[in-house]
Amino acid sequence: MNASGNHTCLAPAEKEIQTYIAIRDNFLAEAEKSLTTKNIDRANAANDFVTTCLRPARAPYEGQSLSEKDAEFERTRCGTVRVRIAALRARLSLKIDHAHAA
Repeated sequence: MNASGNHTCLAPAEKEIQTYIAIRDNFLAEAEKSLTTKNIDRANAANDFVTTCLRPARAPYEGQSLSEKDAEFERTRCGTVRVRIAALRARLSLKIDHAHAA
């Protein structure tokens, strides 16, 4: 599915990038469900990898990337995920601080 919400015939590289995005989303959901350093770090690493995949491709690899519209949409989502991960880290830090204070 692309940024417009349409199903399109994706090239193999596009399918691969979409798979990485789905994996990142699953890791983020797991981190939100089970707040641990390991889960947050895994979601963060996956988000960093997706961000790398969304860089504009150079010749002769232009066909191995998302369309610029879809890539821009996903780069925005990566930024949103970064904010969510930072919030999770803050929640975990508070949780740990409260556990030590008790």
